[in-house]
Amino acid sequence: MDIATIIGLISGIVFLILGIIFAKGSLLLFWDPPSVMITIGGSIAAMLVSFPLAKFLKIWDYVKIALVTQKYNPGELIITLVSFSEKARREGLLALEDDLDELDDEFLRKGIQLVVDGTDPELVRRIMETELENMMTRHDSNKRMFDEWGSYAPAFGMIGTLMGLILMLVNLEDRAMIGPYMAVALITTLYGAILANLVLLPISTKLDLRTGEEVLLKSIMIEGVLSIQSGDNPRIVKDKLVSFLPPAEREAISQEVGE
Repeated sequence: MDIATIIGLISGIVFLILGIIFAKGSLLLFWDPPSVMITIGGSIAAMLVSFPLAKFLKIWDYVKIALVTQKYNPGELIITLVSFSEKARREGLLALEDDLDELDDEFLRKGIQLVVDGTDPELVRRIMETELENMMTRHDSNKRMFDEWGSYAPAFGMIGTLMGLILMLVNLEDRAMIGPYMAVALITTLYGAILANLVLLPISTKLDLRTGEEVLLKSIMIEGVLSIQSGDNPRIVKDKLVSFLPPAEREAISQEVGE
């Protein structure tokens, strides 16, 4: 699990509750079923209008991506590619076919297979970059669901506010109903703001970071595969690939691969 995401969600809820308690308020004052129906129910309805049902039903899968720490290790990938480069220079590109079954990443496996099959370098680059672009498009589409939901929730909070004000103004003669209607008017906005800014938009940001991590790995794979195919010296391959990493991480890779 991604500890930062879990801590953020839990601490956000705790701080809100503590804020109410320290203000000497009652938590029950902030529970209003009509506001829940308007804000959450209304925003879900808007999502169903915006996206196909099959895609919307997969939203929990995207939440799990944000909650689970992904095993991205650029350093280990670079070491693997440099070792492939050394083997290809010693034994030829066809020798890499023996290592295909050991590769867990389908993208890297496809790239090495294209090289072993003698595919033109420009075509290898085009195929791999096209797959990378399509992956980015898919991820952006998934992330957009949370962006849209994050905009719908506050909007329905405002709709609930308007509804509450209308009900209050229509029933001004009944003083007993002014309080409940005002509660609906204000709490719907609160629910929408909390849902958007504590849950939906942060998840969208986390998914964006996940995509960036995966794009970095796949960019390293593309450059590594093409360098292996062109027969570059393993040291040159290493220098090319570590340039993708922050300076603080390059020294450790250089020491492990060897100068």
